Formats: sequence, structure tokens, C-alpha cells
Amino acid sequence: MNGAKAVDGSLAGSHSVEDILEEHITDPAKLREVKRVLYGSNEGAPVAPLQLPPEAAAAASGSARPFDLQAYAFRAAPEELRPPRVVRIGIVQNAAPAPTTAPFEEQRQALWSRAEEIINAAGAAGVKILCLQEAWTMPFAFCTREKHWCAFAESAERGPTTQLLQGLARRWGMVVVSPILERDEEHGDTIWNTAVVIGNNGNVIGKHRK
Repeated sequence: MNGAKAVDGSLAGSHSVEDILEEHITDPAKLREVKRVLYGSNEGAPVAPLQLPPEAAAAASGSARPFDLQAYAFRAAPEELRPPRVVRIGIVQNAAPAPTTAPFEEQRQALWSRAEEIINAAGAAGVKILCLQEAWTMPFAFCTREKHWCAFAESAERGPTTQLLQGLARRWGMVVVSPILERDEEHGDTIWNTAVVIGNNGNVIGKHRK
């Protein structure tokens, strides 16, 4: 973009794609149409933003590494025989807090700490189903196909990541979907790209292998 100064961790000096659009498309009707094409619509109307609870916003802004929170309402056609209910779903996309050159234990601890902050903010916002990103406990190393990254693999049912999330799931009454690199210790340490589903009581409901 002309005149934009790139800042590390930003989009050409802007906080988000939405900020760029709103700065450069000043016609409200055109801006609505661009967002409709990019994001779609919900029951014929733009997806409506929601105000976050102060506790959730404070958790995000007060972190040593502040993170962005956004909330939107997606509505559905009402059913005839059941009353509507609200289900709050959280989707997490997180950058690695530690450099990929750091010791693996340092990288993993940093990711655990970051996830705990984010999950606590989500819990304060009333989220009841939270989905972490693919292979969130490690750098996204699948493109390199280097063997040493397999050191991040762990048990889906008994590994330290699952144990951490079980406590958070119980604390917030939240279902957590945790995609990790799984090491199947019962079948020759086979490595899998696995999503572990942890129930709101901290129980492991199941897992899905990609």
C-alpha cells in the first residue's frame, strides 16, 4: 500500500484487514458489499458484531502480549418445537510466542501459557466450545518434514497438554477441541495429526485422526 509503513506483527502498519478496508473504502454501501463478498451473510443480513464482556476484553488487553478478540452473532431459522438457545463458540488462531530456534521445552511452555491466557479470556466471554488451531503445541512444521519436530508428539489421552486443558475445561465448563501431534504409545509410537475432544467436565470424549 502506498505510504504504508510495515510494522513487525502488523499488516502493512495496520491492526487488521478490517481496518485497511475501512480506511480506504469510505462509501458505506461499498464497504458493506465488500464485506458481504468476503464474509458472506447470515439470514440475508451482514454478520452482526457483538460486544465482549469487560472481563474478557480486560484479559486480552492486560496480557503481557495483548491479543485481539472479536465476537459475532450467527443466527439460524427458528424451529417450531424447540426454543432457541445460544451456543458460544471460540476459534483460536495464535502465533508462536517463542522463536522456533528456542529449546523445545521453552517453546512448548510458551504455547501452553499463551493458550491458558486465551482460554481464560474465552471463558470470561462465556464460550462453551473452544477450538484451538491445528498442531497448536508446536511450530507448524509439517511443510519441512524434518524428523526432529516429532519430539513435540505426545499421548492424546494422557499427555501433558491434555492434562492442562482438562483443568481449564472443568474450570469454565467448556468443551475444548485440541489438535496436537499425537504419539500412539500403544502401537509403536506411531505419529498422528490428531484432534482431541475434551468434555466440559474435563473428560476425554474422543479423538479424530486426520
